[in-house]
Amino acid sequence: MTVEIINKSKHQLPHYETSASAGMDLRANIDAPITLKPLERIIVKTGLYIALPVGYEAQIRPRSGLAAKKGITVLNAPGTIDADYRGEIGIILVNLSNENFVINDGERVAQMVIAQHTQAIWKEVTVLDDTERGSGGFGSTGI
Repeated sequence: MTVEIINKSKHQLPHYETSASAGMDLRANIDAPITLKPLERIIVKTGLYIALPVGYEAQIRPRSGLAAKKGITVLNAPGTIDADYRGEIGIILVNLSNENFVINDGERVAQMVIAQHTQAIWKEVTVLDDTERGSGGFGSTGI
């Protein structure tokens, strides 16, 4: 699929690191390093603007290495960029560690996955069909 993109950043376009990658890394496009203190959150700009086809979204997800090694994650994971959004892509990062984390210009801070979606049409009913699980909620299917 082809997606239109404007790159106002100082960095290369996002790309897939391997032929089987689902996500593309997004880089911080900032003028000076940002120190993210423990439990602090910030929106990191990317300098990227996209136009997705209707029926698709861009999901913004944490990078596993940053999450596991540094405690840095995407606060609203996955974040959603809708097909009709034309503003700059910003990444909401949060520091869940006990140490400051410095974000440098060009650092890979998140990943973006393009996914197809469907919009639901509600049909109000008075009874739902029965299933084996029924109304069993959190933890009801075992460990």
